[in-house]
Amino acid sequence: LGPDSSLGPMIAATILPLAAGDTDTAIALAGMLALLVGLVTVGAGLGKLGFIADLLSNPVRTGYLAGLAVVIFIGQLPKLFGFSTDADSLADETVAFLQGLAEGLTNPWALGIGLLSLVIILGLKRVSPRTPGILIAVVSAIVVSMVLDLAARGVSVVGVLPQGFPVPSIPAVELSDIPLLLASAVGISLVAVGDTISTSGGFSRRAGYEVDGNQELVGIGSANLAAGMFSGFPVSTSGSRTAVSYQSGGKTQLTGLVAAGLVLLMLVFVPGLVQSMPQPVLAAVVITASISLFDVAELRRLYHVRRTEFALAVACALGVALLGVLQGIVVAVALSVAYIFKRAWQPYSTVLGKPEGVPGYHDRQHYPDARQIPGLLIVRWSAPLFFANAGLFRDRIRSLVKEADPPPLWVLVAAEPITDIDTTAGSMLTDLDLELNEAGIHLAFAEIQTSVRHAIVRYGLLETIDQGHLYPSVTEAVKAFRREVGESEADPGGDGAVPASSEVPPVSGS
Repeated sequence: LGPDSSLGPMIAATILPLAAGDTDTAIALAGMLALLVGLVTVGAGLGKLGFIADLLSNPVRTGYLAGLAVVIFIGQLPKLFGFSTDADSLADETVAFLQGLAEGLTNPWALGIGLLSLVIILGLKRVSPRTPGILIAVVSAIVVSMVLDLAARGVSVVGVLPQGFPVPSIPAVELSDIPLLLASAVGISLVAVGDTISTSGGFSRRAGYEVDGNQELVGIGSANLAAGMFSGFPVSTSGSRTAVSYQSGGKTQLTGLVAAGLVLLMLVFVPGLVQSMPQPVLAAVVITASISLFDVAELRRLYHVRRTEFALAVACALGVALLGVLQGIVVAVALSVAYIFKRAWQPYSTVLGKPEGVPGYHDRQHYPDARQIPGLLIVRWSAPLFFANAGLFRDRIRSLVKEADPPPLWVLVAAEPITDIDTTAGSMLTDLDLELNEAGIHLAFAEIQTSVRHAIVRYGLLETIDQGHLYPSVTEAVKAFRREVGESEADPGGDGAVPASSEVPPVSGS
């Protein structure tokens, strides 16, 4: 956690007009803004609003980190080459960087020390991963900077840090400024929460642990409360600092505490310790960290196993890179929700049959030789039935009935995957049952979940659909069909046949 470039413009746009050029007022306003952001995010966490994390799937997180990697990489290039740019977007940053190169703004000394740091960090990471390459690069750069006096050669250095430690206090601001600060705090909180949950989610997947969204909100809120008490301004998760910590081997919050302790000691006792550190070295550290964010292996895996999720990751990466971090997250979440809705709207459905030598009734797309019982059409619909797909279900049943040869006497729905039926779908089932009955076809259900059965009772569907045509398993329904139609042939599933719900579909299935 710390200062974040995505929050900088929002903070400045809020406090600068209110401060009217007064530095002390600006510091107080920034501190109060941090306190308000802390209250908003802590409140959101205590209110259990961390479910936002559930909307960020693995492809979304992978794409987010990939887009963030590109943004960080491009943003650090001017500093690596020894000059600065003033741009708000990736495109503007890229253009400004290229213009700087064309105008000859590159400082050879800055570029040299930056490239040397890159070689040290990346080289040691490859040949000796346990060696602290970042520390060696930083110390080496400071020594070179002092020996060659790089500051006199136009290389930007960190300089002497301000000495001392701020005293905790509650910022004093005008009451009339609070409404505007609170409105800005809500917007800043949205950006901070988006950054935090996306970044923590992406890194948690790599490290193999789970993220509690509510805990993340309380954590970032607590950090902002502390920042506001010590003359700070709103802070958020930094993808670049997180990447540096992760690449350096940091695994717990103790990493941040150690770093904070070291910074505190420097501020109090040796503020000039890093004054000769070249800024291009910091750019090199961040660039190497950004490279690790771009998970090429995961993107390649998504491309091979599921192209739609690969496209989702790419869309998220492009959204973050081209539109901005918050806008990119909004685009990614919207695409995720649309993708989920599409899968529910057009779910996988199939006809079941009895494969030779295999117990139970299975997907005929995976078992093309599975035998169908004459007069019995067994259909499985792998999604809830609701207003958006009720018409598709009806049309699917109609189409299968029309194509069946011989025409079915029963349509048996293997309903175990149907987790809900809304009122629109209930009305559709009533009409469909009446329509099939007119054609001499019975509509039956097997393996209906208890909650769905209760919904059917509430909707009054059993007044139309024969309650006797609700069966505990596909096997029992098949036996009932044979008894009702008077067929003497033995049940191909046998008495020991397992219901279709016990099927473990092949990897290639839906």
